[in-house]
Amino acid sequence: MAAPQAPSPLRALAARALPYAPALAASGALGALCIRAVLDQAGRPALPLDDAFIHMQYARRLAEGGFFSFVAGEGYSTGATSLLWPVLLAPFYALGLRDLSLVYAIWALGLVFHAALAVETARLARPLAGPAAAAGAGAMCAGFAAFAWFAWSGMETVAFAWILTRTARLAAGLLEPAKAEAEAAEDVGEPAMPAGSGATLAGFAAPPSGSDAPLAGSDATPTASALLPSASAERPPAAVARALALAGFTAPLLRPEGALTSLIAALALAVWAARPAPPSPLPASPPPTPSAPPRRGSAIPRLLDRRLLVLAPLLGPLVVPALNQLLAGHPTSSTTTVKWLLGNPNYDGPALRDALLQNIRLLVTDVLDGGQWTAVFLPEGSAVVIALGAVALAVAAHRRGRPAHAAIVAALALGALLPCTYLSFLWNRVRYVWPFAPAWLVMAACLARELGDAAQRVRRSLHYVTPLIAGAFAGALAARLPWAIHDLANSARAIDRQQVWLGRWAAQHLPEDARIGVNDTGALAYFSGRRTFDVVGLTTEGEARYWVAGAGSRFEHYEKLPPERRPTHFIVYPHWMACAPVLGRELVDATVEDQAILGGTTMIAYEARWDLLGSGALPVRSAPGERILDEVDVSDLESEAAHGYALEPLADQRNVAVALAAPESDAPGEVDRARAEIADGGRYYRAADRFVVHVAAPPAEARLVMRVASDDGAELAISVAGEEAGTVEVPAGTWVERAVALPAARLAGATPIAITLRRGAGFHAFHYWIVGR
Repeated sequence: MAAPQAPSPLRALAARALPYAPALAASGALGALCIRAVLDQAGRPALPLDDAFIHMQYARRLAEGGFFSFVAGEGYSTGATSLLWPVLLAPFYALGLRDLSLVYAIWALGLVFHAALAVETARLARPLAGPAAAAGAGAMCAGFAAFAWFAWSGMETVAFAWILTRTARLAAGLLEPAKAEAEAAEDVGEPAMPAGSGATLAGFAAPPSGSDAPLAGSDATPTASALLPSASAERPPAAVARALALAGFTAPLLRPEGALTSLIAALALAVWAARPAPPSPLPASPPPTPSAPPRRGSAIPRLLDRRLLVLAPLLGPLVVPALNQLLAGHPTSSTTTVKWLLGNPNYDGPALRDALLQNIRLLVTDVLDGGQWTAVFLPEGSAVVIALGAVALAVAAHRRGRPAHAAIVAALALGALLPCTYLSFLWNRVRYVWPFAPAWLVMAACLARELGDAAQRVRRSLHYVTPLIAGAFAGALAARLPWAIHDLANSARAIDRQQVWLGRWAAQHLPEDARIGVNDTGALAYFSGRRTFDVVGLTTEGEARYWVAGAGSRFEHYEKLPPERRPTHFIVYPHWMACAPVLGRELVDATVEDQAILGGTTMIAYEARWDLLGSGALPVRSAPGERILDEVDVSDLESEAAHGYALEPLADQRNVAVALAAPESDAPGEVDRARAEIADGGRYYRAADRFVVHVAAPPAEARLVMRVASDDGAELAISVAGEEAGTVEVPAGTWVERAVALPAARLAGATPIAITLRRGAGFHAFHYWIVGR
């Protein structure tokens, strides 16, 4: 019998594209609604998050030849959370989509990934829940308001969700491929066919005798099944393994949390590689002639290829740290420093544990339940469905022999705990959590299937219960779409009226050599065309450390910056900046009411003010002949580290920068009249200050001069190397400088000094000097 003729490439492509047609149609209709709402409210293309413009700025710099530099001429920046998303956008910018026209390309990518995510979610659900419930999972995904919001937000969220879901589906299919060939027939309750008979149903092999087929008529028709083909049924395991290796490598390049699926992919590939290779199929044509001898030893390269594939997903998470180390001199990204609790020096021990537990509690009791943070996306009580879906997932795994599928879906669902390690995962409409939501939808599909099967056990005619419940879940999610689309458009309007407007204002009114200090860096950099200085540190190397330490440390850091690196202007939220001593004359502001996405109602453009830098470096009184032997500049991170200045957890929350009239002082000497106003960084509400001073040789006499304050008045005790040196009274109100004589003979080499609260609720520390002759 002649071998069947292979389909033409065009027919093969059409067959592969068929499952995407309904999803693309649904996504296209939804995208049209979203885009129309944005254009109606903003009057032009707009995006609801300033972070989207960070990606656009990186894309522009890539198109201009700057490899992940955010500001022209300033080299590589570690602030790109997603490596691949700007890479996807850069060609569109290079082709001429500049300014806001690039948004149309972003929207088109969002549409494609939104449709692809729905298909992948359905495919992941199908082996566990059957075709009807899997189609319901795809519908839930297509109608999930969070995915609609983010597909047209300009962010990588939906693309990342797609690569996570695809990696999970390929890993599960590689581990459990045997039943994938029969699942269509199993799920429609078809009788078993003799092995090797070639009988098929909608393009899938029939189940072997004795398969655990569900109740007849429990799910969709064969036509519905054909729209959800299984990759492992159509592709040989080696091809699936290569696709899985690529997906596992790619996932962490879209977002660092993708390392989770890189690990899943590597484990699946390792199990697959450990299995014996299947025998080669019999040739369909006559054997080769003697002039073309068969290859020998091909099993060894095949085995080697299998083992090498295991390494590919493990290399993915190393790419960004390697680039950072090579081009920036350190493996960590600035985003990690700013947002990750585990890397934040202000959280350790109990404080870190409490923060993690609080985030997990918030995730479970509010975010997953459609609470105040996610009501725009999820129906109230969603956590109950997710919890029941987790139980149904375990039941489905047992009934259909899919433990690997269930374990991988569970791992993907638990990936939502990863954002709980962030300082806050509530930023930007909880965008860090949604990429793991497809696993919740798969569990909901499993719940629909198990409830439907239970109904059929009661009455066999209730075959419609599974699709009815799955449709009800999809409908409940889609009911949030009008609210979410309105919020998307309203948020896009707010960003357009504030950050985008100020960026365009800066392009028209600030000098070309201006350097703008910003706390929202995306739109201001993209539209102004000016150099930016990111005070948060996401896109300006080296600044993240000072941002997480607090405003006082930033002010002390600015004192050390070379003048050419300092901003000439600031465009910031004043309460975010929290560093009034460097904000000069107000130039313009952008106020946007009726919004809930912005960091503040009003963002203000200022001239930078640097005249107060260094004004607090010396005591206000100086006696003739005295010199400074050592000093501890509180809030100055380098000074604190050099003197072993002890900090408590959450010290960043009480780290301030102030500018006040020069303090009253009881120290001897003359007042410096030129410093009527001074600025200094300090730490508030201290119960004790402990540090080590370094004096090369004991002086003839010495004093400790302290710049301190107290809200309600305080008494402080000073000790040197464990020996009490005296006490001082700190009056209630603004700062003062107080001097205490020290035992000069004890000041040799490294000497510990302690300032302890003896009376009062606390004191504020700004500066300590050891002065002497």
